[in-house]
Amino acid sequence: MLPETTHDQAERYNFLSHLNRHLAARVLPGVERAYRNEVAPRFQARRGREPADRHEARRALEGHSLYRTWSALRRNTMEMRQQAGLSVVLPQLPALVERARRTVPAGKLQLNDAVRTPRYLTAVDHHCMPGSYYAERVARDVSGAANYDSGLFVTTGGLLGRFADGGGHGMVAFVRKLRPGFAPRRILDLGCGLGHNVLPVAAAFPDARVTAVDVAAPMLRYGAARAASLGVGNVEFVQADATDLGQFEDASFDWVQSIMFLHETSLAALRRIMGESRRLVAPGGLVTHVEQPRYGVAMPFFEQAMRDWDALYNNEPFWTKLHEIDLDGLLVAAGFDRECLIHAGVYAIADNGGFPDAESEDVEDYGRKPAWRISGAQVPA
Repeated sequence: MLPETTHDQAERYNFLSHLNRHLAARVLPGVERAYRNEVAPRFQARRGREPADRHEARRALEGHSLYRTWSALRRNTMEMRQQAGLSVVLPQLPALVERARRTVPAGKLQLNDAVRTPRYLTAVDHHCMPGSYYAERVARDVSGAANYDSGLFVTTGGLLGRFADGGGHGMVAFVRKLRPGFAPRRILDLGCGLGHNVLPVAAAFPDARVTAVDVAAPMLRYGAARAASLGVGNVEFVQADATDLGQFEDASFDWVQSIMFLHETSLAALRRIMGESRRLVAPGGLVTHVEQPRYGVAMPFFEQAMRDWDALYNNEPFWTKLHEIDLDGLLVAAGFDRECLIHAGVYAIADNGGFPDAESEDVEDYGRKPAWRISGAQVPA
């Protein structure tokens, strides 16, 4: 299903991928040194104290030319990446729509016209993607998903692997270590998008019936066709709102999970998602939600300020709030026992097919490095 690229289109992607890696590995360390050696001492001299929180740290940083240069370039790489993606996808959109229609096996795609995209999603074009996840440019549209699929390599600098599925592979490795011999019969993936993270999970548990839900029909159409084209046949793509999954019975899934989905939701929606996670997981089951780390006393204000960048300049309105939320508290409020909660880190496992030197270079950029936290629970049998 991946859109075809000309030589020049592929090189444009490659340039932007390397620019993202350059900004993370070469420019950002300079920003951190500038904060430590210039910005923070200047703040101390002027105020007689250190910054009191990340907001003061960020405002001080915004006056430094290197931070402003890094920020402008990072924003421009995202805008150029979206423009490059649409220039690839739109000319071949009719062929992609037809290919998706022909590729999806019977019963693997369930769309529901009654599902409405929540206002908190329609209000912005997430990470500068025109039309975000849900826009319908043509009948049976797949353009947003095709754009996302072909350009995710650029945004992450190749750190999720050739198929952008490193997060899914990382979760499989984590679960196998946490629960040796775990053999779920039913798996639910929330906010699946085009399914790049759920396919490694489905492939790792081929006897499981995997249900992947999302509100965006273009993502699901493309995702179901993509799964079939990659030979993964045990996933059903279902259009549904993760805050209200009444079509599924209580305790009907052995594993309920999401990977980098919660930051796209509002706080009110997040509470309902946790409630649905508790309702749907079976006794002896597992709930895992993979997301960005929480701001805490151990995280320096500089890092917190840098992590806020996506909320302020990359159309991720709930990014900052997610960093602040006590997800443990939400899980307990949803009915999970505190002593059963999971606290762990997880890293993407990538094939490095695009960047063979990926592990040799530190590309921390406070938001896109594939190193995340798991919030969840093991439910007693």
